[in-house]
Amino acid sequence: MLAFVAVILLVIGLTYAYLWKRLVLDTLRPGRARRVSAGIAVVLGLLAPATLFGVRSGYLKWLAWPGYLWIALMFYLLVSLIALEIPRLALRLLWVDRRRTGKAVETAPDTADSEPVLASVAATAGGSGVSEAADDSTPETVTAGTAGESGAATEDGGIDRRLLLARGAAIFAGLTAASVTGYGIRTATSAPRIDRVRIPIAKLPRAMDGTRLAVVSDIHLGPLTGIGHTERITRVINSVDADLVCVVGDLVDGTVAELGRLAEPLRGIESRRGAYFVTGNHEYYSGFQPWIDEVAELGMRPLRNERVEIDGLDLAGVNDLGGEQFGDPADFRRALGDRDTSRPVVLMAHQPLAARDAAPYGVDLQVSGHTHGGQMAPFNLLVKLQQPVVSGLGRVDGVPVYVTNGAGFWGPPVRVGAPPQVTVIELRVA
Repeated sequence: MLAFVAVILLVIGLTYAYLWKRLVLDTLRPGRARRVSAGIAVVLGLLAPATLFGVRSGYLKWLAWPGYLWIALMFYLLVSLIALEIPRLALRLLWVDRRRTGKAVETAPDTADSEPVLASVAATAGGSGVSEAADDSTPETVTAGTAGESGAATEDGGIDRRLLLARGAAIFAGLTAASVTGYGIRTATSAPRIDRVRIPIAKLPRAMDGTRLAVVSDIHLGPLTGIGHTERITRVINSVDADLVCVVGDLVDGTVAELGRLAEPLRGIESRRGAYFVTGNHEYYSGFQPWIDEVAELGMRPLRNERVEIDGLDLAGVNDLGGEQFGDPADFRRALGDRDTSRPVVLMAHQPLAARDAAPYGVDLQVSGHTHGGQMAPFNLLVKLQQPVVSGLGRVDGVPVYVTNGAGFWGPPVRVGAPPQVTVIELRVA
């Protein structure tokens, strides 16, 4: 745990150092404005770690909204500024090249052949209001006429081009980050969209052909969600007229005492053949046993390393892989080891990674969540380093694995490139 905390603090520290350099040191000259900005930066610098650790512990819940929104904004400021590094470097190299070209012209031999060129250069310089002397001594400046507007005048009356470039990049990154974050908030707090997919299963009984599974994960009831969040998700689930509802973990981010009332609308989930639940890693952070009892009371059957037979189809569920740290590990042998292999089996497992352990048991389909589809692009590229499938249908060691984006959010109430989702899987005879 200490190692995890150290890594988080290191990442935040490095990110903040970069943002401080690009948004404050590069854009403001020493003086009052920089001192005020430094004070604001110190407060914001403490806000991110205070939110990540204070909200989760329950002591600083009031920081949830401002803290998580700042974390999202900080992330997209980082992404925007990094994306601007290449054009920033290209402009700097262009200016250096133009400076060298200008010097080469000025130092050319004073011959008859060169006089027309020098005359042309002088005429151009005069027309633009930039003297040759100023260009030679301050290669990174533009005309003094603009200097008064920017407040970034150099000693000879020009404007530091590097300062203008830094300010322009900061403004662009700020507008981009704010726009993307705003779009992400609207997406994350809206009703989940319905994604439909047909998956053939070779051993599926004819009687089960066309069976619809509503797969939902990562609802994440917590300090940023109200009861409306749960009601929206329940309405979407009920709208698909599912035969089976599979809730594949990460239902909550808090205790039953704190969030039990927010889970109450799940009692209204409708399905022809029942609703089932498996634990995710966040249930273990929140007190998994009370939530297992609460989920059962709400009408969903927890599958605890076990399976049920439904008209010739086995539906199995395993505890989350993270349960091992809490004395509640996934047990694939118990869930799948002694089954009738002539029947197809659909496995509910929170993490796509679980398919590697399920593969030896001939699983026909695994449904999972956990990844949030990346939640905030381009973070999805990092998720690929830890999970074999990030979103949609893939194969892991021969097992078809469908990963739904999740219906809620964790941390920042922001989703970019991975909208909230309830997936309807229609099982078909191959």
